[in-house]
Amino acid sequence: MKTTPKKTRRTTARSSAVRVAVTQMACGTDPVKNRAHQLHLLERAAKGGAKILCTQELFASPYFCQAEDHRFFSLAESIPGPSTDAFSKLARRHNAVVIASLFERRAAGLYHNTAAIIDADGSLLGVYRKMHIPDDPLYYEKFYFTPGDTGFRAWKTKHANLGVLVCWDQWFPEGARLTAMQGAEILFYPTAIGWHPGERKQYGKAQHEAWETMMRSHAIANGCFVCAPNRIGHEHVLDAKGRPVDPNGITFWGQSFVCGPDGQVRERASVDREQVLSVDCDLAEVEFSRTHWPFLRDRRIDARSEEHTSELLSPCNLVCRLLLEK
Repeated sequence: MKTTPKKTRRTTARSSAVRVAVTQMACGTDPVKNRAHQLHLLERAAKGGAKILCTQELFASPYFCQAEDHRFFSLAESIPGPSTDAFSKLARRHNAVVIASLFERRAAGLYHNTAAIIDADGSLLGVYRKMHIPDDPLYYEKFYFTPGDTGFRAWKTKHANLGVLVCWDQWFPEGARLTAMQGAEILFYPTAIGWHPGERKQYGKAQHEAWETMMRSHAIANGCFVCAPNRIGHEHVLDAKGRPVDPNGITFWGQSFVCGPDGQVRERASVDREQVLSVDCDLAEVEFSRTHWPFLRDRRIDARSEEHTSELLSPCNLVCRLLLEK
């Protein structure tokens, strides 16, 4: 008897490339309008094929941390809340992952600088709360934000394994390393950084280059892509009487960028123009980099001095070590 051969399912190799997009924009004083504009920019990126989208830091308002003023706590919102609801709809509509930087009201008197991670089906995977909180002239974040309690972690999304940190975290190599050790292929740093206008002529070039170099070094040391969206515009924060809290304000330097595992900048935005920066990232480069420059393999945490014993035994480090031993 003649038999009909069983049909076999044809499989197509899945591309290892994913298009990521970061945006930079100026922020007005109306949070609803700012959110609508941020959504518009991400929509443009998604229609252009981007599958992982990331906002700049605290996109919903001017950078209010130029002053210590209780009025600005009213800008915070809950998570889940109106912003995560809106970004979830966008994610679901375009099958895209969204990273949204928000001022989180966790409870009465408890606020965080938080990034919400939303998967391509619109589900809220969780949050990363900024761990390192600055307190510099016109960057008075300690007044507003409780240090994060989420630890450093990687997020397994539909399109890639992501690490999410926020702005000031970019100056600390530990966050990038611990996140990469948990499998992150792309690190995102939503950012709000700029020049004090009076310092720009003397220090501006070095300040910007230090900022970019630091994150490019994370890419090299950890063999991963790094994406840094920053805001643009010259901002003055006003006090309760409508007067600038500082006569000079901050000039945010834009220049959002994406760099590869070799530390080379793939795309860089302008200093002062609104932009959607989309870059194709081939995730196969991560494996190539980590096997040809095996920095993760050759770590020697056992050789640290006894003063670092408590750090080695921290819950976050223990989890990372267990993952590597699997």
